[in-house]
Amino acid sequence: MRSLLILLLAGAASAAEPRTGHVFVISIDGANCELVQKAAMPNLHRLVAEGAHTWQARTILPSKTLPSHTSMLTGVEIARHQIDWNDYFPMRGMVKVPTVFSQAKAARPEITTALFCGKIKFRHLWNRKEALDVFDCGGAYAYGPIPASEDKKLVPAPQVAERAAAWIVEKKPQLCVIHLPDVDSAGHKFGWGSPEQAEAFKVCDQALGRVLEAIDKAGLRDDSTVIVTADHGGKDKGHFEPIPNNTHIPWIAWGKGVRKGHTLQQRQPMTYDTAATVLWLLGVSPPEPFDGRPVTEAFGQ
Repeated sequence: MRSLLILLLAGAASAAEPRTGHVFVISIDGANCELVQKAAMPNLHRLVAEGAHTWQARTILPSKTLPSHTSMLTGVEIARHQIDWNDYFPMRGMVKVPTVFSQAKAARPEITTALFCGKIKFRHLWNRKEALDVFDCGGAYAYGPIPASEDKKLVPAPQVAERAAAWIVEKKPQLCVIHLPDVDSAGHKFGWGSPEQAEAFKVCDQALGRVLEAIDKAGLRDDSTVIVTADHGGKDKGHFEPIPNNTHIPWIAWGKGVRKGHTLQQRQPMTYDTAATVLWLLGVSPPEPFDGRPVTEAFGQ
């Protein structure tokens, strides 16, 4: 039955020659662009210098974690994916539109996919059992409901990165998404721009460095493309108001095929353009309807 389902899904998606062998998307939850540029983040700033970037990318409205990440990983606006809540509500079910994971697996069932996250509400993005080879939130989960006692589970960035790093070295995934929650957590508790949040930026950068080390250790560096972005920014102790501090997000590409030292100028990427870029890199056709467009300016030369 599982093989039949995969074959049926494969008929709904097509694959061309991939532009890179491995795609890693790393989301730093709550990464206000102004603060990122000032933060002690040597790993991230190295990727900016060696890759292509903009501080003017934008997220959806409302700029909340789960809806924003859903757009980031489905390629569609909130009106299409319809996840407008921001907590784990199992009775509401999973996202109803394809994700980058399900679409990539439908086109190329042999590839390995992974989602490592710091917030259990990302479970809403595991829409098909076969879409992910691992869903990890401080531990690997089987497909199915999450225990009610874990509906607010929060896993710090060092633990997320360490688990992801070990898995990357072992499995060498073609598509891996890693979510680091600490900046957002510190912002809500202490405020955006607070000393405590500055420390959280450092911790997330160290986690980013751990992931980059794992990519090197796995022998994937020359055939990998890394995208670092965020779901939203923040101001004071929130991020819901439609203001640039909240809605502008970093978008950084680094690795195989990426233009070096390039600042994106042609247009402001939207968060759902990340999904479009991931599928484009993997040579996978996007589903229809689809709002995202690949950020091709970041690549070539």
